[in-house]
Amino acid sequence: MLCSRLTNANILTMDPEHPVAHDLGIWQGRIVGLDEAVTSLPAREVVDLQGATVLPGFIDSHVHLAWTGLKQSAPSVAPCREVAAVLAAVAEATARTGVPGDWVDVMGYDQRALGRHLTAAELDTVSHGRKVFLMHDSGHGCVVNSAVLDAVLELLPAGVPHQDGFLVEAAMAEVRRLRLPYAQTEIADAVERAARTCLAEGVTAVAEAGIGGGLLGHSPVELGAYQLLRDRGRLPLRVQLMAAADTLRPRAAHRDDRLPRTLDLGMRTGFGDDWLSLGALKIYTDGGMMARTAALTAPYEGLDHTGQLQDHPEQLTRLVVDGHLAGWQLAVHAIGDRAVDLALDALEHAQRLRPRPDARHRIEHAGLVRPDQLPRFARLGVAAVVQPAFLHSFGDDYATLMGPERAPWLYRGRSFLDHGVPLVGSSDRPVTDGAPLRAIQFMVERAAASGRPVGPAEAITVDEALHAFTVAAARACHWEHAAGSLAPGRRADLVVLGDDPRRVDPSRIAGTEIVATYVDGRPAGDGDGRRAAGERNTSPHGPDGPASAGPAA
Repeated sequence: MLCSRLTNANILTMDPEHPVAHDLGIWQGRIVGLDEAVTSLPAREVVDLQGATVLPGFIDSHVHLAWTGLKQSAPSVAPCREVAAVLAAVAEATARTGVPGDWVDVMGYDQRALGRHLTAAELDTVSHGRKVFLMHDSGHGCVVNSAVLDAVLELLPAGVPHQDGFLVEAAMAEVRRLRLPYAQTEIADAVERAARTCLAEGVTAVAEAGIGGGLLGHSPVELGAYQLLRDRGRLPLRVQLMAAADTLRPRAAHRDDRLPRTLDLGMRTGFGDDWLSLGALKIYTDGGMMARTAALTAPYEGLDHTGQLQDHPEQLTRLVVDGHLAGWQLAVHAIGDRAVDLALDALEHAQRLRPRPDARHRIEHAGLVRPDQLPRFARLGVAAVVQPAFLHSFGDDYATLMGPERAPWLYRGRSFLDHGVPLVGSSDRPVTDGAPLRAIQFMVERAAASGRPVGPAEAITVDEALHAFTVAAARACHWEHAAGSLAPGRRADLVVLGDDPRRVDPSRIAGTEIVATYVDGRPAGDGDGRRAAGERNTSPHGPDGPASAGPAA
């Protein structure tokens, strides 16, 4: 007997062997068959979807759950468009938080709305004796008051830039080290909040892009927060964790193992289960465009600099090589084209030293990719993990920063596919809107929120965009045998939509209703923002049998 059967649906399986179905059978969290293979089987629950569209659950291959959840509960200056309004919001936050000497985290800072950066002296006027950390929305910078600035200046190596309280990259990382660690329970609560937001948008699995260190880690023992959720049954979707590269340490392994650096106990990509596992090793090579720190080969338009790398190129290359030798899949953050050059060079060198044809290394963001770099992606088998919603939200700014020659190279779509490069969709939540349907709409339209076209030649089809958030995303996370398509043996993780994204006007894709999200064969609870999915008949004999309610298994 099936646990449940979904019927009367427009099921887009993303499986070329059986691309469209009308019935889908579920048993113990797995799909057991489609259409005639399950139509006549008894089920404890039959769900009539009344023609709704069903897709594999979206996979967000690059997200920051803890940061998202903390941001949701923290004071924010995001609505503020003037310096005075920002300072007033910080004053309110500091006045009601803790006691003098405590840290106060404030989110939502973006200098572009203000025309300049705030200063430590300005924050001092509203700090009430607290240590103020004002997080830049990019995750690559912050503004702090003098109490924090004075402490961090004692730790910064000579030559690390700091601008009157605005700190980026390595300098910001030092501030975060002063703030660490968060309690595991605090991180767990934040992750659960963020995960439920993802579920409400049709996301059933994510890759958490860096725990334990780096720019955005929240505790040296951060993995324990996810285990806490898993142990208590509070992890509502599947999570693959990327370990920050600075968690690797030299280990006295046997010389035949050739492991110059590794995680404790030799753990690497693949450890874990269907719900919680270790994914790629996250390596930062440069910064971000919002903070003007992405590493370019030519200066930003109107500015006299080309961004920055996170470390000396030799050190970054050594880190990539060591991670590859230790058996990790690598997720190399590279936004600017200079950083992409470094990443490709390092990955090519690593593969020469120890060939691993199915390593599935990834370049995260690939924000500005020159035409000459595209064949190198393909030759190395490197996936491009892009965030299309960046250009929806920030397209006007980014296109202006790059100028007319480079703007068409931003967050490419068509060129990657035409060169045979795996194109993987993701959000980088909470930097901007995390909804996959919003990103899919942009990939088709290539228009910023203002309507400005950004690289229109990089537009792809709806089917190709859906593939990026399902099949390609699953393969990038080594999940292709369990997720990304709706076929027998796959996880029963799926999203029910009010319309078929392939048939509506592209301008309406983002507004498509998420009717329900299923994980492990079960619909997400009401707390995830789900409404009832169609009409249910809970008879074990099907819709015409005697009523006998039974739980889904």
